Amino acid sequence: MMPKHLQPVRAKRGSTAGQLVYAVGDIHGCYDLLTELLADLAKDWSERAGGRRPVLIFLGDYVDRGPDSAKVLEAMVQLQRRSDVQVHLLMGNHEQALLAFLDKPEAGANWLHFGGRQTLTAYGVRPPEPADRPEDYVTARDELLSAMPAAHLRLLQQLELMAFVGDYVFVHAGVRPGKSLSKQSDRDLLWIREGFLDAQGPHEKVVVHGHTWTCDRPDLLEHRIGIDTGAYSTGVLTALRLDNGERCCLQAGRSFERLAARAASAELRIGPP
Repeated sequence: MMPKHLQPVRAKRGSTAGQLVYAVGDIHGCYDLLTELLADLAKDWSERAGGRRPVLIFLGDYVDRGPDSAKVLEAMVQLQRRSDVQVHLLMGNHEQALLAFLDKPEAGANWLHFGGRQTLTAYGVRPPEPADRPEDYVTARDELLSAMPAAHLRLLQQLELMAFVGDYVFVHAGVRPGKSLSKQSDRDLLWIREGFLDAQGPHEKVVVHGHTWTCDRPDLLEHRIGIDTGAYSTGVLTALRLDNGERCCLQAGRSFERLAARAASAELRIGPP
């Protein structure tokens, strides 16, 4: 299925300081969707850039849950090497959990439970079972470090927590309302839901975030824009195009209607992570 465009929306606070910006939601190892979406973005900016260098901002959660985390990280490495686009790679809570596993593998059972098993498998490493000995988790960590290219590890260690363009701030999960952007905690930027999603705003800047999804449609609100559409489960990966006063979403993936029909027949459950 070819990527689709959602209806452009004019924004009250929508300056991007003249820059053409694309933000990409949570990929979660869905390499095929990523390549499909990037091809669509490249076509889009070739028609709109007008000599501008596009800004690509990825909102984190490149790994876990989906089957191809290693391929997704390699794609990020290659994108960073391009000179025709400016790339910002943000950290997600899943990258934080992966780095914690590399540091203290004995405490890695929780990471494996919420997606780490798929990442280990993507690198050819047998995931430990919950009842395995702590030494087995250390062995899995060592095998992962042996299998993971140095460029992937370096990328994970250099991920950003926030990016700013004009009236917008880009983060993985959200921000703590009432706190200056300069005083946000790492935990809130990577994990927050309650207190942010139900806040009415406005915030210091319009917040573009991922991390939380309910279906394959983005949340386009005046004070925040959520573009995680559950790619690993819905089969839909979303990008947001910002071009001064205009906001428009571009999507790649399967028909959500077909997926919903499968869910209704108990073949697949659709819901938040």
